[in-house]
Amino acid sequence: MQNLRNIIEYAFEKKNNLTVKTVEKEVKNAINQTICLLDDGTLRIAEKKNGKWITHQWIKKAILLFFQITNSSLIYGAETNYFDKINMKFFNWNALDFHKKGIRVVPPASVRKGTYIEKNTVIMPSYINIGAFVDTGSMIDTWATIGSCAQIGKNVHISGGVGIGGVLEPLQSNPTIIEDNCFIGARSEIVEGVIVEEGSVISMGVYIGQSTKIYNRNTEEISYGRIPSGSVVVSGSLPSKNNNYSLYCAIIVKQVDYTTRAKVSINEILRNI
Repeated sequence: MQNLRNIIEYAFEKKNNLTVKTVEKEVKNAINQTICLLDDGTLRIAEKKNGKWITHQWIKKAILLFFQITNSSLIYGAETNYFDKINMKFFNWNALDFHKKGIRVVPPASVRKGTYIEKNTVIMPSYINIGAFVDTGSMIDTWATIGSCAQIGKNVHISGGVGIGGVLEPLQSNPTIIEDNCFIGARSEIVEGVIVEEGSVISMGVYIGQSTKIYNRNTEEISYGRIPSGSVVVSGSLPSKNNNYSLYCAIIVKQVDYTTRAKVSINEILRNI
């Protein structure tokens, strides 16, 4: 793996000179191998080690290089044709492949190659971009968007119309991360590498980026970029210093309790393939 990384890092330094025609075979093979390893879950953009998330920047570089050295080609779909640089993850899958993997994919869901989908997962008509990781028992609901390299934990429900931000454009340092057992309410947007820690519940229509104030109602503290474990978050506003206007913020109203968990619990019936 270190050799693969070294090739990618070297190629990225020379990226301005890389084209479909000029790319060396060794570099092209390394880039394609990285995408395949992302696709089968051997590699992932970010991992939690000793309680901290570590981002493997070289893998993100490999994805960017993949765009640079790949021509767009025709992609055949059931309803229409497409023209892009990246094929669809399930392009060559048959019924046995889906059974072995234990996932359900509802048309017209779009999942790009280089995405990893773990078993016991339901993908409704949604979009999942390259480099994303969706762990076991999660549901990506209708018209949700999982951006490039986003990390979705175990038993997560991403509700209808939710946007989980990517890292490729605009270029971000770290991926957006939704940890295990979280519920993200309909039409919410979590972007710019924000981390929603384990067991949190985000209400409908909450927008959180790195510059969004996160106000804790109990402690009256303001933080940025991270929702603490087990938080219940709603949208709100905070007054300006001169009280002439208010600005949007996300408000932590309480910690998840039994009542909250009962309202957002996963329905195992929907997970059966």
